[in-house]
Amino acid sequence: MAITTKDIAKMANVSQSTVSRCLNDSPMISEKTKRKVLKIAQEHGFQFNAHARSLSANKTSTIGVILPKSLFGQGLEVYFSSWQNEIIESLERMQMDVIISFFENRFTKQNNIERFIAAKKVDGLIIMEPSLDDKAIATLEKNEVPFIFCKYLPPFYKTKDVDFVCVDQYKGGYIAGDHLIKLGHRNIMCISANIIGGEFQQRTDGFKAAFKDHDLEYDGDKLFYGDTTFHSGYRVIKDNIEIIKDVTAIFAQNDLMAQGAILALKELDIKVPNEIAVVGFDDIELCTFYKPYLSTIHQPTKEIATLTCKRLIEKLNSTSTMKQKLEISPSLVIRESCGGKA
Repeated sequence: MAITTKDIAKMANVSQSTVSRCLNDSPMISEKTKRKVLKIAQEHGFQFNAHARSLSANKTSTIGVILPKSLFGQGLEVYFSSWQNEIIESLERMQMDVIISFFENRFTKQNNIERFIAAKKVDGLIIMEPSLDDKAIATLEKNEVPFIFCKYLPPFYKTKDVDFVCVDQYKGGYIAGDHLIKLGHRNIMCISANIIGGEFQQRTDGFKAAFKDHDLEYDGDKLFYGDTTFHSGYRVIKDNIEIIKDVTAIFAQNDLMAQGAILALKELDIKVPNEIAVVGFDDIELCTFYKPYLSTIHQPTKEIATLTCKRLIEKLNSTSTMKQKLEISPSLVIRESCGGKA
């Protein structure tokens, strides 16, 4: 006779619901209990019918990941690929299928949040879109599909009790400014960007705060704006050669703009870091593709992805209405381009 979850529960001295959670790799159950239950199941040849469970529970075992509609066209593809890959890997480890989509269909303009929920395609949503329209908000509010915001929190939800996981962008800007100031720099150019989401403004605010804490005056005339692309970082330097003459360090608020700035400096025969130090932000793979290797602020994308996915799965397996907002600290990665040590 085939062994059942009830039999396994009795052998493991746990409840039948605990056995079910163990077999579904629920984060609510300790690893020790999972190993114990799985060992018993394997030793007795238990066959877990995931498809049957899905049908009986009316679940798809699929999570929808909503990427920003503005992703393409702003040079963010390289940056977002790491976030996307980490989220997919985390969900696959939890034995969940993944649908990656933009906020809206780029051809029909149909709202994909509404479409996924109406078609019952997903059990939950990870939303990385920084701005939601009224239709998307109405869909989320009136349906019971669990969702969590990752990286960006849309304006409507800033005052709401909602699940959200992000990186402390303000602290990242502060760390960059503090490090350069401690290296002796006072004339620091800052290259930011005006894009939806607010993270670049937070980085600028943190950078300014570092000056204040060191009793230094922040020079707003040395704040420039790119559009997050390599080319825009390059152009900021080439268009402001006179200002560069007085600059000893640059904080570029993403790594692509930092790399563009370094190329422009090389073409101007300005040595990095001997004459001008450079610090970026994000810690993408390109940081170690070209010399000098880029010092930068590391965004812990793997940790953020893991926490986001784990929290969403917890919501799927619980009836609790409690919400969590988690803000993870970034860190400084010292390489060659800033010419200093931690």
